[in-house]
Amino acid sequence: MDASGSPHPELSRRLKSRQLAMIGIGGAIGTGLFLGSTLAISNAGPATIVAYILCGLVAMVIAWALAEMVVVHPEAGAFGAIAHRYLGGWAGFVVRWTYWAGQVIAVGGEVIAAGIYLQYWWPQLPLWIPVVLFSAVILVVNAVTVSFFGSLEYWFSMIKVTAIAVFVVLGFVLIFFGLPGQPATGFGNLASHGGFLPNGIGGLGLAMIFSLFSYIGTEVVSVTAAESKDPVRDIPRAARKMVLRIGFFYVLAIVVIVSIVPWTVAAQGGSLESSPFVKVFAAANIPAAAGIMNFVVITAALSSANTNLYVTTRMAHSLALHRLAPAWMGRLTVTGVPRNALALSAVGMAIAAVLSAQSKSQAYLVIFGISIFAAIVVWILIMLSHFAFRLRRRQQGLPPSPVRLLGAPVTSGVTTVFLVAVLVSTFFVPGLDPAWEFGIPFFVLLLLVYGALRLRPGRTVAPVEETA
Repeated sequence: MDASGSPHPELSRRLKSRQLAMIGIGGAIGTGLFLGSTLAISNAGPATIVAYILCGLVAMVIAWALAEMVVVHPEAGAFGAIAHRYLGGWAGFVVRWTYWAGQVIAVGGEVIAAGIYLQYWWPQLPLWIPVVLFSAVILVVNAVTVSFFGSLEYWFSMIKVTAIAVFVVLGFVLIFFGLPGQPATGFGNLASHGGFLPNGIGGLGLAMIFSLFSYIGTEVVSVTAAESKDPVRDIPRAARKMVLRIGFFYVLAIVVIVSIVPWTVAAQGGSLESSPFVKVFAAANIPAAAGIMNFVVITAALSSANTNLYVTTRMAHSLALHRLAPAWMGRLTVTGVPRNALALSAVGMAIAAVLSAQSKSQAYLVIFGISIFAAIVVWILIMLSHFAFRLRRRQQGLPPSPVRLLGAPVTSGVTTVFLVAVLVSTFFVPGLDPAWEFGIPFFVLLLLVYGALRLRPGRTVAPVEETA
């Protein structure tokens, strides 16, 4: 029973369509675009534009496949519950715990990033202080009503979207017309320093890996289905808007970056001052450009952490409903918030606080490797769930979903092959090898735990209710 006394706890349906789209953007656009896109550019040069376009199409397929399934099954756990239904209990267990672990680590990473950016203004400030303060604020936001969370995340994401939009507009003005004291750059940089594809197809392939990471989080919209006022109407609309906006902003932002700044220079980024965003704003004679971008990047990190904490909480709650986690994780407050699951999901921020108080730790490398591996595996299982979803409904003579992924199963098949290729590629990329080193044992552990749960006397996995 939940705190309200209901024997069948239900999440509160209070999220609106505009909030759903912004929540998706909040989960997907973190600090990667502002400071991390240099990893992709360093491998593919100007051809990074192609990498972001192709990965954007992959994200669109995944988001639309999820929308097709979620409008039929708008239940807690989203793609985790759907994998449970169509692939089996083991898949529901693995997908949800995998996604939970990966996003919990991502939350801790974004909070640490926000603390580091705050040190731009106060370099003597111990890192653990902002990490603890930011973590406390995010916990409070997630502990109150979901409508409050949705409203705050809407404005958090709006700041990011506005900053990127202004950057793109100023960037194209600088490219075509120039700015005071800055002549028009044109598109000459796209063909200089080795050409459009300076490192060949291999470099483009490596850029695909880093570009794909930028889109991870687009699946967040499907998790909100259980708290949407009208999931059949709102989820497809929000998924379309969210992916189009993210793809549009990512691609145009990358075009601006590699056009204005030679890719060899952009690839050296990493500090705030070297960020192409700061350079464009400074060229437009905007006072305190670096300070403004620092505020935007902090907001981006906190927005991503806020959304990902929301998602992990709902995943943990869903696991409890299917008896794949302790029952206390499924209890709700009178306002419909799974606060016990929220408390457990805060472990990533607790780890972040501990690590931020230490000068060196290998623990974060381990869990970061798991999170990278986990994200791609979850996407692959989502696509496999979509295959099974289509097949079973056809076999049972059920009507098709109100939302249909165009070109399936060809589009979904190509996407699945692409994701498998990217996953295998991470094994050969220096710095990403922990993804396999720790990812495989993690999945083996999950399967062993699931087997133990199934064999435990008196312990059964709750079935997923059948719905049309």
